[in-house]
Amino acid sequence: MTEAAPILFFDSGVGGLSVVAPTRALLPTAPIVYAADSAGFPYGTRTEAEIAARVPALLGRLVERYRPRLVVIACNTASTIALPVVRAALDVAVVGTVPAIKPAAAMSITRVIGVLGTEATVRQPYVDDLAARFAADCTVLRHGSAALVELAEAKLAGEAPDPAGVRRALDGLFGQPGGDRIDVIVNACTHFPLLEADMAAVAPPGMRFVDGGPGIARRIACLTAGQEWPAVPGGDTLVFTRLGERERRLAAALHSAHVEAL
Repeated sequence: MTEAAPILFFDSGVGGLSVVAPTRALLPTAPIVYAADSAGFPYGTRTEAEIAARVPALLGRLVERYRPRLVVIACNTASTIALPVVRAALDVAVVGTVPAIKPAAAMSITRVIGVLGTEATVRQPYVDDLAARFAADCTVLRHGSAALVELAEAKLAGEAPDPAGVRRALDGLFGQPGGDRIDVIVNACTHFPLLEADMAAVAPPGMRFVDGGPGIARRIACLTAGQEWPAVPGGDTLVFTRLGERERRLAAALHSAHVEAL
């Protein structure tokens, strides 16, 4: 393993940057390749069959091109659907992203937690299993929002989120029976932590939010412990599966030095 071997982060868009940030805090000089499947965005409205076929194929091409030391599927939807297939197909360690229901249950006082994700994520049996194993004594309410994903992408491109749009997404949780008792919300899409301040501004006072980013970063640090890293940061690459005007605006907003198309 050479010190230049990158960590490969993969998402449908730029939401996975909420996982990159805590990883960068622990591994400040780690080379990073961030791949956004802009041609397939958004995943939350696609079928399970589409995602199960698309994600392993794309990751196979990315691993072949960039030879990463580790792959991170920084997307809850892709992870809950395609993670086993990806691990079977790739000869490299793969870290997935799943809804942080366990820490949310540990935090909740009212024993009612909300899971806010994409439509595809919140309907997965994987989420049923997490709730049964780690929040059996809680009421777990779910809501899928494609609008929040779009708002997060637009925010990173420099557009201020519409508070009314954010409020409508949260009302999908609070408007359910028992929703008025939610005291912790799981950001079960990596895009959503990018909007946490905007959600907190329209949520009931004292609402807490939790996501898997910090835990994933610790897992990455553990799996790469003892490996060599460059002495100084640099050499990061941003990859899009479709490189159009929207993607160029995002790349400019992210101050990315190296932008490529897959």
